[in-house]
Amino acid sequence: MKFTALLLATSVLAAPAFAQTSDHAERDRSSRNPVHGETVDEVVISAPGLERLDLLAGTSVITGDELVRDIRGQIGESLTQVPGVSATSFSPGASRPVLRGFQGERVRVLTDGLGTLDVSNTSTDHAVSIEPLTAERIEVLRGPAVLLFGSQAIGGAVNVLDRRIPRAVPENGFHIDAIGAYGSAADERGGGVAVDFAITPQIVAHIDGSYRKSDDLRVGGYVLSDTLREEQLHIAEHEAEEGHAEEAAEALELANQRGRLPNSGTRTYTLGGGIALINEGGSLGFSAGYYDTRYGIPARPGAEHHHEDEDHDDEDHDHDEHAHGEEPVTIGLKQFRADVRGEVKIGGFIDALRVRAGYSDYEHTEFEGDEVGTVFSAEGFEGRLELVQANRNGWRGVTGFQGFTRDFAAVGAEAFVPQNVTDQYGFFTLQEVDLGAIGVEGALRYEHTRVRSNDVKLDLDEDGPTGAFDRRFDAFSGAIGLSYAVTSSVKIGVNASRAVRAPSAEELFSNGPHIATQAYEVGNPNFRTEKSWGGELYARGATGPLRFQIAGYANWFDDYIYEVATGDEIDELPVFEYRQAGARYLGIEGEVSTTFIDGGEGGFSLGGNLVADYVNARLEDGSAVPRIPPFRVLAGIDASQGAFGGRVEVEHAVRQTRVAAFETETPAFTLVNASVTWHPLGEKRETAIILSANNIFDVDARRHASFTKDFAPLPGRDIRVSARLSF
Repeated sequence: MKFTALLLATSVLAAPAFAQTSDHAERDRSSRNPVHGETVDEVVISAPGLERLDLLAGTSVITGDELVRDIRGQIGESLTQVPGVSATSFSPGASRPVLRGFQGERVRVLTDGLGTLDVSNTSTDHAVSIEPLTAERIEVLRGPAVLLFGSQAIGGAVNVLDRRIPRAVPENGFHIDAIGAYGSAADERGGGVAVDFAITPQIVAHIDGSYRKSDDLRVGGYVLSDTLREEQLHIAEHEAEEGHAEEAAEALELANQRGRLPNSGTRTYTLGGGIALINEGGSLGFSAGYYDTRYGIPARPGAEHHHEDEDHDDEDHDHDEHAHGEEPVTIGLKQFRADVRGEVKIGGFIDALRVRAGYSDYEHTEFEGDEVGTVFSAEGFEGRLELVQANRNGWRGVTGFQGFTRDFAAVGAEAFVPQNVTDQYGFFTLQEVDLGAIGVEGALRYEHTRVRSNDVKLDLDEDGPTGAFDRRFDAFSGAIGLSYAVTSSVKIGVNASRAVRAPSAEELFSNGPHIATQAYEVGNPNFRTEKSWGGELYARGATGPLRFQIAGYANWFDDYIYEVATGDEIDELPVFEYRQAGARYLGIEGEVSTTFIDGGEGGFSLGGNLVADYVNARLEDGSAVPRIPPFRVLAGIDASQGAFGGRVEVEHAVRQTRVAAFETETPAFTLVNASVTWHPLGEKRETAIILSANNIFDVDARRHASFTKDFAPLPGRDIRVSARLSF
């Protein structure tokens, strides 16, 4: 009831008046010469509170043909060509963005400026409850502005825009977008449709739906990495020497498995609708949506474990003890979500009052074969209230309040996290001053977090005592940026930040086997807040046919929280433990794009772009932070004439040799991709058909940021057909 009351109370705040809101989701109708983000005078951001700010740090925007071409089942896999972005790539059904080497609790994934209200940030096996098929625009945000979205956005934020709550009255009274895609690597087929229609000149309704299904993924070589293959071959040899022919054959079969990744199929469908009242005084809109997915979890070799049935006596131990992990593990995830967005046009110093709120009822079940293993549920609410300042002599900004609450529970034999409640509220402000050639941007945030549970293991001993737990954390964060316009189209700048993050419930409370990650996870209820200092130098702009954005950054952490393998086993599962120590991140990322031939409208054009990124992250003892992506470079050539366009690109990731204890190295790989785009209704129309070939040479590729990289490689050769119809 408290979530419903908060949602209703928040919506009432927006009721007095309504104003026409502009549709910032402007579409790039061209596939030519893409740069992931606009230059100095072209940045158009849709995230709440940021629409009218210049943003001193770089921002990447994915839309139009590029979004249709790169769309995948999970948002992480749809962004890997953006500078500084990798993905967790846990499985085809679960992949979250990795920004500048940060993942999990240090990256916020948003839908229209609010958190997804799922639990994808807490564990890599959890899917992000956003269907990219219905996305209209994706923004990757960095720099001081991300403090608007919470201390969890140290690495940045990804904001996904759809039109579930309409932002504008469509021309001619209706608008339809339909997307369909087929991929050969997993026999993937899917489609989505979104319809906006005006009920009256001021009331707009929206409906959308999508369906996606894929089979087991085809990979470019052996399923297991060289390290795991050697282990299985050694096991096969040993078992054969011991006369265990069946066990030897099983190990040999595992070692030689190739071509398909077992238990990696997915099935997802979504349904949603919304309505909005829009006029010159403001806007008020509501939406509701349902997300349902089921996906397989690739098996870690040797991850079988045992536990006893609790209802039997010790004398029956040998009979009743049974193995888990031999049956395929799948996850069934369901989320119902309701949202409200409103704006009241005020005038004067305060230009507008904006409200945004969302409620979620989330549940996912981890199945072992057909049996229910553990059920995770979360009821959550997040709300934002923002006062947007008018631009007065170059001074503009936004100030607001954000509240969040989540009631989380896990029920089952392997509920590795106890029932817990997290409450968080924060006050923030972002201010920007334009002094001509010089720009100043500053952000402040205060955040209070309370985490409580009635059944927490009070020490790391498996048999230790349990009891009530209630901790409160206060966090003050701030950032300042300074920019200088070298020319009207080239800007350089520097940012500095101080960020403080409270530990999550999973980092505090985890203590038990987790069948989906196939690991025994251990947290620490005594963790302190995580604190960091950050600095960034950047340059972005355009000169002649050349467009560029490049940034170098560093972060120094006190009490950095990380998860690492210990080398121990419990119940035949590898132990992964959350620890806290000092850490340092250094990195650089950038993209350069140029036009070699500009044929104008309808003429032949030729261009290209180059993307590169690198992160070096170490703990205070000099050891590597786990799962940090290696140096990566991507080069592409684009050509177009009239309604036709084409692109060829090569992506190379070097071998990652800086690894944590018990972490394996990741070999280098090179992917070659190509695509052809046709706009059958004309080059300026959004309707497009795209034929693409990814990983043309069918190489074995693995992302070092992936928890499952040694037994879940990336797709092999994938021929895709994607189409978008828009009118």
